[in-house]
This record gives sequence, structure tokens and C-alpha cells, in this order.
Amino acid sequence: MNRPRVYADTSVFGGCFDKEFSDPSLRFFSQVEEGRFRLVTSALVAQEIESAPANVQELSAIYLATAEVADITDEAILLRKAYIEAGILSERALADALHVAVATTTDCEMIVSWNFQHIVHFRKIPLYNAVNTLHGYGSIAIYSPLEVIEYEQEDS
Repeated sequence: MNRPRVYADTSVFGGCFDKEFSDPSLRFFSQVEEGRFRLVTSALVAQEIESAPANVQELSAIYLATAEVADITDEAILLRKAYIEAGILSERALADALHVAVATTTDCEMIVSWNFQHIVHFRKIPLYNAVNTLHGYGSIAIYSPLEVIEYEQEDS
């Protein structure tokens, strides 16, 4: 089975403790444990989690211990700059642009996020991928965890 490499940003970890997002977030991590996805995060996720509530830190420690934790490379910083210069995001959203850039430069098939303003947005996704193409990268799929978890077949 080809397990897709999936970059999870900080919002997915926090989503486990948010009433609206907890079920799909927890199901996503459960499916990571089952081997359906190869979890990728980054040094940026680890840094952002340092200031998160204790329950988010404890949960993330479990997954960060076994996830691939990508470094923030010059390559990712240059791609982040390209997203900003293209007007996809403003300077105020540098961290969000960096999440997408790290996922792209580390050859993840997709990124999952609950950030609907800056990452999982129907107008921004094709723009990220256009910039990726201009800079020699492949496209990256961008979804919420709700869209990538597998559901059990129900009998009809």
C-alpha cells in the first residue's frame, strides 16, 4: 500500500481539542497510527506547539516522536517569499506560507490544515500550485482533515 506523505500543520493538532474539529482531527491521527498516512510536520509546527495549551503539547509529543519533522530550509524560505511576492498571502501570514512551502519542498503529496483563511481556500490553492510550477515544484493537494480521512463502508 502506498501511504501518502501528509504534512499536518499546527491547527490539526489543536483541532483535536476543538469541539468543531475534534472528531475528524482525531480520526486523522488514528489513521496515521493505522499506517494509512505517513505523517510529516516541521520545525515550525514544533515551535508553534511550544506556546499551545498543555493538552495540545502532550498530544503532539506522541506524534512528533514518530513523524518526519522537516527542517526549515533556504529552499522553503525562498518559496515562502515567492508566495508573498505573488500576493497569495501578506507578510502577516508568513508562518502559514511557510507551512505550504515546507510541505511542497519536502515532496509531500498533501497538506492538511484547519486554516481556511490562508491555506485551505479555494482561491489560494491554485495560486500556490501556480507558484510551485513556476519554481520547478510539483502541485500539492491542500485539504482539511475532514476531506482526507477514510470512512468505513456502511451497508445500504
